[in-house]
Amino acid sequence: MNNLSRKTGWWGFVLAGTLAMMGMANAADTIKIGVAGPHTGPYAAFGEQFWRGATQAAEDINAAGGINGKKIELVKGDDACEPKQAVSVANRLVDSDKVAAVVGHFCSSSTIPASEVYAEAGILMMSPASTNPQVTERKIPTVFRDCGRDDQQGVVAAEFIVKTLGAKKVAVVHDKDTYGQGLADAMRDHMHTLGVQEVLYEGLTRGEKDFNALVTKIKAADADVVYFGGLHTEAGPLVRQMREQGLTAAFVSGDGIVSEDLVTSAGGAQFVKGVYHTFGRDPRNIPEGKEVIEKFRAAGYEPEGYTLYAYAAVQAIAAAMAATNSTEGDVLADWLHKNSVETVMGEKSWDEKGDLKQIDYVMYQWDDKGKYAEVN
Repeated sequence: MNNLSRKTGWWGFVLAGTLAMMGMANAADTIKIGVAGPHTGPYAAFGEQFWRGATQAAEDINAAGGINGKKIELVKGDDACEPKQAVSVANRLVDSDKVAAVVGHFCSSSTIPASEVYAEAGILMMSPASTNPQVTERKIPTVFRDCGRDDQQGVVAAEFIVKTLGAKKVAVVHDKDTYGQGLADAMRDHMHTLGVQEVLYEGLTRGEKDFNALVTKIKAADADVVYFGGLHTEAGPLVRQMREQGLTAAFVSGDGIVSEDLVTSAGGAQFVKGVYHTFGRDPRNIPEGKEVIEKFRAAGYEPEGYTLYAYAAVQAIAAAMAATNSTEGDVLADWLHKNSVETVMGEKSWDEKGDLKQIDYVMYQWDDKGKYAEVN
C-alpha cells in the first residue's frame, strides 16, 4: 500500500469512528419510551388513546426542557391485544429499540407476559389501563399502573347493581379473557356477599358478532340486569341484539367499553342509550388537566378514555427519571414507591405493589347522543 492509500485508510477509520461517536452522542441526547398497546386491530381505539396522550405529554415535557436536558423519544409497540404478539413486541422494544421505560400495555392478558420481559431487562413499565389484579399481585418491583384494579371496580359495579338498580336476577357474561372474565368474576364475587346469585354465567368469544342464541338464554333466565366483562367490540353487538329482541334488562359493564367506538360497534347511539359502565372519575373534569385538555380540543381531538391516563404515565416516568437522574428500572421503581407525582389527573402515589393508593371508580351512563357521563 502506498503512503496516500495508507493516509486515506487511516483517515477513513478516524472518520468512521468520529461519526460513530457522534451517533452515540446524539442517541444519548434522547430517552426512548415505548408506548405498547393495540395500535391496530379491533381494539385500536384504545391504542390511539394511548398514543395521543403519550405524544402530547412527551411534546410538553420536551418543550419545557426534557428530562434533565434530554428529549423524550416515543417508540410505538403494537401488540393488537394478543399475548404472544405482546411478548414479541416487548422483546423488540428491549433488544432493538433500547427503550428506557414502557407505557403499556392495554389488555391485561398482554401486560402480564410482556411485563416479565421488561422485568428481566430491568425496565420500568407503567400501564394506564390493565386492571387485572395479577398485574401487580406478582409483586414485580418494576411493574406499575396508574389505573385501578378489577377487584375494586367489580365491587363498585356490584354495589350499584344490587343497591341502586335493585336487581334480583343478574346474568353475568364475559369474553373468556384475562381482563373480561376477571372483572366479571370480581363483580360476581362481591354480588354474592350482597345476597344475590347470578341466574346465568356465560362466556362468549372475542371476535364473535352473532349473540342471538346468548340473548335467548338471557331472556329465558328472566334477567333484569346483564353484566358484561369485556371490551366494546363485543359489548356493542350484544346490547344491540338484546334490544332488537325486546330485552330491556339494564346493561352494565366495566372500563373496557370506555370509547365512543362502542356506538359504532352497537350500530347507533339508540342502542347504547342507558348502558352503564364503571371507570375512574372523568379525568377531563380534573382541574390539573385543564390546560392539556384545551390543547387536545384545540387540535380537534377529544381526550376520552385512557388518553390522560397515558399522559399521566409519561409524567410519572419522567418525574422519576428527573429526580434520580437515572433510567435504571429498579432505581425508578424505588423512587416511585416512595414519592408522589403531580399529574394531569392530580397527585398520584403508589403502594409497594405498584398500585395507586387512590381509588376513584364511579358509575357512568350513556345517553342517546352516544356520550357518557357520571351518574350522580
